[in-house]
Amino acid sequence: MYLVGLTGGIAAGKSSVAERWADLGASIIDADELAREVVAPGTPALAAIVGEWGESLLDDSGALRRDRLAAIVFEDEDSRKRLEAIVHPAVQAETRARLAALPNDAIAVYVVPLLVEANVDHSFDFVVTVEAPEGDQIERMVKHRGMTREAAIARIRAQASPAQRANRADVILNSNQAKDLLLHDASQLWQRIEQQAAAKAGAAAQGGAGE
Repeated sequence: MYLVGLTGGIAAGKSSVAERWADLGASIIDADELAREVVAPGTPALAAIVGEWGESLLDDSGALRRDRLAAIVFEDEDSRKRLEAIVHPAVQAETRARLAALPNDAIAVYVVPLLVEANVDHSFDFVVTVEAPEGDQIERMVKHRGMTREAAIARIRAQASPAQRANRADVILNSNQAKDLLLHDASQLWQRIEQQAAAKAGAAAQGGAGE
């Protein structure tokens, strides 16, 4: 398997890149989707969250009110760290299970916004970060997610800096351009990823033949 880590700032364009790569044959695993699954009703993570902040975070069906939780943790760094200590291990365990279920010849893309913050330690072959100017991120969150400017800024501040992500990445994709140009760059990069995956598979086959 060839494992790509795809990260980037909030509203920077990760999802668009992931969708393009899925169209080109990638096996996508999305950390945000897993983060929702591991706090579903009946899960140990949800029980731990309720133990920390109370049943007022649940709706009438027993599901997590993510908006209420967000209002708590993005206003208080200690609360955010306590939440991360609950959710991140559960997400990483589920990610390992999903990766183990993929075929050996898969090119897996793990879309993980908090790759740096959560110290994600999967054995990545390649890491890509998608970056946009902060002003563009704020505009997208206000326009497309209905957030206030203040809430958008708080979300950005809660993440690693672009420099921290760039230091972890092998390649930076710039989304300070039209979406079609970003997707063109993503497609070009995918060709490189495929070549590297093929080279890794070839080296592994040669190593096995020599045993």
